Amino acid sequence: MPYRFVVASALLLLSSLCMAQGPAPAISYTRDIQPIFTEKCVACHACYDSACQLNLGSGEGASRGASKIPVYDGERSDAQAPTRLFYDASGKAAWQRQGFYSVLDAQGSQAALMARMLELGHRTPLQPNAKLPSDIVLGLSRENMCPQPGEFDAYAGAHPKEGMPLAVTGLSDQQYQTLQRWLASGAPIDEQGLAPSARESLQVAQWENLLNAPGARESLVARWLYEHWFLAHIYFEGGEPGHFFQWVRSRTPSGQPIDLINTRRPNDDPGTQVYYRLWPVQGVIVHKTHITYPLSAAKMARVKTLFYSGDWQVNALPGYGPARRANPFETFEAIPAKARYQFMLDNAEYFVRTFIRGPVCRGQIATDVIRDNFWALFQAPEHDLYITDPAYRGQATPLLAMPGQNDDVGSVLSLWLAYRDKRNEYEALRRDFYAEAPAPSWSSLWAGNDNALLSIFRHFDSASVTKGLIGEVPQTMWLFDYPLLERTYYQLAVNFDVFGNVSHQAQTRLYFDLIRNGAEQNFLRLMPAGTREDFLDDWYQNSGKFKMWLDYESIDDGKRSALKLDLKDPKKDFANQLLARYGELNAKPDPINRCDGAYCSRPNIDPALQDAEQALSRLASRPAAGLRVIEQLPEATLLRVQAPSGKREFYSMLRNRAHSNVAFMLGESLRYQPGLDTLTIFPGILSSYPNFMFNVPAEQVPAFVQAMQEARDAASFEKVVERWGIRRSHPQFWQYFHDQTRYLQETDPVEAGVLDMNRYENL
Repeated sequence: MPYRFVVASALLLLSSLCMAQGPAPAISYTRDIQPIFTEKCVACHACYDSACQLNLGSGEGASRGASKIPVYDGERSDAQAPTRLFYDASGKAAWQRQGFYSVLDAQGSQAALMARMLELGHRTPLQPNAKLPSDIVLGLSRENMCPQPGEFDAYAGAHPKEGMPLAVTGLSDQQYQTLQRWLASGAPIDEQGLAPSARESLQVAQWENLLNAPGARESLVARWLYEHWFLAHIYFEGGEPGHFFQWVRSRTPSGQPIDLINTRRPNDDPGTQVYYRLWPVQGVIVHKTHITYPLSAAKMARVKTLFYSGDWQVNALPGYGPARRANPFETFEAIPAKARYQFMLDNAEYFVRTFIRGPVCRGQIATDVIRDNFWALFQAPEHDLYITDPAYRGQATPLLAMPGQNDDVGSVLSLWLAYRDKRNEYEALRRDFYAEAPAPSWSSLWAGNDNALLSIFRHFDSASVTKGLIGEVPQTMWLFDYPLLERTYYQLAVNFDVFGNVSHQAQTRLYFDLIRNGAEQNFLRLMPAGTREDFLDDWYQNSGKFKMWLDYESIDDGKRSALKLDLKDPKKDFANQLLARYGELNAKPDPINRCDGAYCSRPNIDPALQDAEQALSRLASRPAAGLRVIEQLPEATLLRVQAPSGKREFYSMLRNRAHSNVAFMLGESLRYQPGLDTLTIFPGILSSYPNFMFNVPAEQVPAFVQAMQEARDAASFEKVVERWGIRRSHPQFWQYFHDQTRYLQETDPVEAGVLDMNRYENL
């Protein structure tokens, strides 16, 4: 029977039932529909990587509908028009002019596309907690199948088990009936935009007044601040829970409705007078794009002290264009470099998150430039020659330009070679100037607040950043100075165009390789001079040696370090001394992975959870050659442990893949060293994209650990999954999945957001 008749019959039955019981209350999108979308749909339908660009985090997104054109496409020869929700168009008609089609509108005698997709999913439920059929493709390898209304019957015939929600425990009967009633009534949307509270409005006005103050110096600082805040979800001290704002450029001043200037990049020519405005973030907050930044009276005082306390002047405001985008060091040269760097250091976690966790780091090609786990440190401003030595700064600035402004496909190689050579000229200049500077010591490291020590984890096609030094001592560490931190931010956040073509994206990725190498070289200056080449040989094995010869400037292996380190293992000794010296800045101590005594758990937690952590430590920081189950694990697994007291904890189980090197854009699997993979286990949720979840009562954690230790192949691991795993088909899947968000709301409410399940695997 054709699906349109099945849906019509179902809707007729629902209508008859409603008439028999009296008129049903009117359905409210805000009260009744968005909560269902938030619970069952947003985990797959949010942000740029929404399936078919269907974003169900707001009424505007639902009304916009779907598109066959993917945002993430590393092969397109031409840049595509941006389709940023709330930004590049407004209203259904405007979006349809950009190629979107409705999923809410009935099509003649046919029900709405969403109604038919939901009916297909509801009539083919999954076998409870069973592994899904292998013909259902999931994850980033899934083809972007986006049938238009007239193509639904063909889709349903070819994919009868792939209705919505896709390959996961579906809607409850009540949710299904509510959605179908709403769709049958024409899918009205009564959503009201988020508005600031009275206290927030006052703070909005104060900050807008600051950034829109008259004067050339004020205008240049405001432009720099905007370009460093445009990705932030701003929240105010004393603001309403769940209220966030973003900085935008408007044609209208404060007090008037925002008239958005929607350029592709935040540093494109606005073409008119600019007013910097704070705009409430609309829709459901999702974790993967929720990069927070606090504003307060103290922050305003800090900004004024950093940028307005000196007597520096602006002779002429810089213009816009490719040259200005390529070299922000020249564009903002008038602003004291110390102020710029110190501002970024104050909230270093935010800035590193923008380029590690932001849109550029979606997909393996974007992330395979970094190791699976490393620590990031920062050079103290008073030891940064770019800050302290005007002669060095003057010679270095012209060499700090970045590629990606010219996206001519035919010029990729020549552009890359030109920027590579300019970067290497800078590295040689840096090496020579630092050779004459005092030897680096512990005072060379910035230790201003708990942003000073960061841990980065790559989860194959995504990555995360967390304060504190987490996990075993990593193979590599990065040391940022100001030129490196600012270049990384501009290259991967400000200048990166997620809608750009293959040339732009390739240039960005290739330059990121040089950035990583620069951060490693900065760190090696801290190691004893005679050991640096040995470290490089370890980091760039096999084909990596060819890349070192081909593309990287040689390091200084003669200038001594003032650090007194054990020559047998200087990196480990450095890590131990770092933890001892800066323990008060280490936001999240890690006894599970770096257990140095009999007790491998955190103090002052539920005793049952302490026992669980003690057991889990037996799995942590061991190479896969001795813990074979690592070969079966995905990149980011979450473990939910509940104590008899009712208290529960989530642990991130992160698989750290070892590589002979990470110097090339393609062929990553050829550089795997699977026997050296390790597992990091840490309290909390360290990924926006969980790949799987286990639910283990605290008293069963020792049995879980033993089973993991004994699971040496796929068959034995499947028994672990069957006993403790939460598969996509689990009857309580959504209860457990959203308990992750509840946990975030309880432990770190500012950072909480709905997690993404597009990468949740079919184990």
